[in-house]
Amino acid sequence: MKVLVIGHGMVGHKFLESLDEANIRDAEVTVLCEEPRAAYDRVHLSEFFAGKSAADLSLVSADFFNRDNLLLKLNTLATAIDRHNKTVTVSTGETLSYDKLIIATGSYPFVPSVPGKDRQDCFVYRTIEDLEAMLECGSRSASGVVIGGGLLGLECAKALRDMNLLTHVVEFSPRLMAVQVDDAGGRMLRKKIEDLGVQVHTQKNTIEIVDGESARHRMVFADGTHLETDMIVFSAGIRPRDELARASDLSIGPRGGIVIDNHCRTSDPDVYAIGECALWNGQIFGLVAPGYDMARVAAKHLAGEAAEFSGADMSTKLKLMGVDVASIGDALGTSAGSRAYQFADERKQVYKKIVVSDCGKHLLGAVLVGDATEYGTLQQMMLNRIELPAEPEFLILPQSDGKAKPGLGVDALPASAQICSCNNVSKGQLCEAVAGGIATIGELKSCTKAGTACGGCVPLVTQVMKAEMKKQGFAVNNHLCEHFAYSRQELFHLIRVGEIKRFDALLAMHGKGLGCDVCKPVVASIFASCWNDFVLKKEHVSLQDSNDYFLGNIQKDGTYSVVPRMPGGEVTPDGLIAVGQVARKYGLYTKITGGQRVDLFGARIDQLPAIWEELIDAGFESGHAYGKSLRTVKSCVGSTWCRYGVDDSVGLAIELENRYKGLRAPHKIKFGVSGCTRECAEAQGKDVGVIATEKGWNLYVCGNGGMKPRHAELLASDLSKEDLVRYIDRFLMFYIRTADRLQRTSVWRDNLEGGLDYLKEVVIQDKLGMAAELEAHMQHVVDTYECEWKNAVTDQETRKRFRQFVNSDQPDQNVVFVEERGQIRPATPEERKVTIPIIAKAA
Repeated sequence: MKVLVIGHGMVGHKFLESLDEANIRDAEVTVLCEEPRAAYDRVHLSEFFAGKSAADLSLVSADFFNRDNLLLKLNTLATAIDRHNKTVTVSTGETLSYDKLIIATGSYPFVPSVPGKDRQDCFVYRTIEDLEAMLECGSRSASGVVIGGGLLGLECAKALRDMNLLTHVVEFSPRLMAVQVDDAGGRMLRKKIEDLGVQVHTQKNTIEIVDGESARHRMVFADGTHLETDMIVFSAGIRPRDELARASDLSIGPRGGIVIDNHCRTSDPDVYAIGECALWNGQIFGLVAPGYDMARVAAKHLAGEAAEFSGADMSTKLKLMGVDVASIGDALGTSAGSRAYQFADERKQVYKKIVVSDCGKHLLGAVLVGDATEYGTLQQMMLNRIELPAEPEFLILPQSDGKAKPGLGVDALPASAQICSCNNVSKGQLCEAVAGGIATIGELKSCTKAGTACGGCVPLVTQVMKAEMKKQGFAVNNHLCEHFAYSRQELFHLIRVGEIKRFDALLAMHGKGLGCDVCKPVVASIFASCWNDFVLKKEHVSLQDSNDYFLGNIQKDGTYSVVPRMPGGEVTPDGLIAVGQVARKYGLYTKITGGQRVDLFGARIDQLPAIWEELIDAGFESGHAYGKSLRTVKSCVGSTWCRYGVDDSVGLAIELENRYKGLRAPHKIKFGVSGCTRECAEAQGKDVGVIATEKGWNLYVCGNGGMKPRHAELLASDLSKEDLVRYIDRFLMFYIRTADRLQRTSVWRDNLEGGLDYLKEVVIQDKLGMAAELEAHMQHVVDTYECEWKNAVTDQETRKRFRQFVNSDQPDQNVVFVEERGQIRPATPEERKVTIPIIAKAA
């Protein structure tokens, strides 16, 4: 049997792989590819601008076409199909015969018929060649516009922004991603995109493109306004490439697309169409997963199997320019009788909506913007018609009572549940693979292909794997990374028991390879927790991430923040004056934060040592705002000043902050101390919260603000100060020893077997018999504390690291500020072109 495939994109290649899976190995297969390279990953095409090469994006293994019955013809365009003689003519003039023809021509970018659309430096966003041309144009441009605010349009906008262009998105509809999100979600998405420096213009109809006055192009809109730019990229949707089928009299839909049946056959039973060129049941699918499903169906049908395509879930989860966006099922609530629950937090820029059936028992759809952590749970509930909880709104509402959010354990999913839609992998297939001995996520991906396309299902795949391994009696792999076959907790104990103090020694004894960006910062944190050594010691400095390496939080313009410690929020007038003088001298932006600190922003790397030298001379210490460590202890004024206060919250806050300052942990830690139950210090939203009572102090633990607020839980009541400190010592050290990498106390508590009762038994009742050891360990950290910045500025070798360029002492000239409300802020790309910049004054 001769099989001829027209098109070698992602779907065309999936068909070739599916031929092997369908045991069709004796067919003579010829593949026509009009591009100069074999199939590559268009889903992650934007990563080309982040440094990935065409080879990195390739989907084809080096030896895939090294077989006698498989031929790939590159740079070969099919020009005509003769169905009567079963031949295809190609651009070289050659005529190829077939028994079965597979049309996988995909789609082409829709370009509106706007006068001027063919001007130089106007592009479409489709192939690697398109991207290479955009990169060349970007190197000589200051601004760029994307026409189209859908999925591809926003991906393209990210590409332009990655080229440091002043970026605009022009959309004809009233909102971005009009197909996937509703009006409220669109507003939230727009705000987040604009906050990232991209200017959004909705309800704009471009009527012509002409010469610009301040840029190469001027886009003229129907409402009489215009926009000038150096570069234009059309990403206004796709259209099926059906011209070959149309010319050969195959059935075509009224609005385009090659009509196919449930077996992916066209009106000619010997011709199949798959992917974005195909029209099934009046619908064209613009995602890769349905195309992959069509490829599998066509291959199985050729093999004589009774495979059918029955549509596809069009749910999507993406990270657009760093912004989580997800759409599930009937996201717009078009089903008859459907009802919606909505949650919006405009301060945190999070929007969530679920659409449920009229009976309230089943999920029909959802929209998630800004936080898509519930995507996996909601998608499976929708796909498998799993009955909703009695109060479904709590699936998306933040929890404030300390209770776990209602969720869906993987055990509740049926074996038929589709976990990976791209490669049609069910829960049952994953469980079978685990039962067959698969024990790592890498092996599971290789074996089943789950998670190897878009990657959105990997967290759920991992959960299924671990749950099934536990059922099978296997040990669940919780390895930190490929270099260490241990969890963070196990590494902590190996380092402490073995008194290991160097990364190379740890690798030699318990690891392999050279380490990576995952294990190095983790080990550096463990060293600091165990031994409290200076993090910028020669043997530790190469392990640190960017913030710890420069002892400051890097900001979006490449400058750093300076945060001197003010224990309990208390600072003397002289201290405030000193901070103000430093800020004025170095031209820094100042802000009082929610953690009762004065933050100074806009410091260049080379300025940091001099700034800190002056702050240290004024009596300040590092505030550790850059570290996974104690950040702040927030307090009210307590009984000292307040008529409601029942104890000295400020004094206790200062005592606690001075005790635990510099303590390194798996994640940042925040305290709050309130002088009465009126709770002005918001202690019950902190990792450690303390509230004064008439009989002593109440201790709350594992609270959290942030993206997922969690109410702290009462660990102990009416404590003396001595017992309070002792319990905090034990709690923090137990957390530091047992938590996973980058795990907040709130998440650690939610995953702690035995919950709060177990935590009370360990901390208060000393169930593990290690209370004295935990207290002694904490006392060692307290006794060995040294200000990191004081060490840094007094050691000349350390100071040498604080320079922008290794071969020059010149400051970074790309750091540009503008004035706003009497202070500086980073200039936007547009402001860099049209304003006189303010350069921070050098010391």
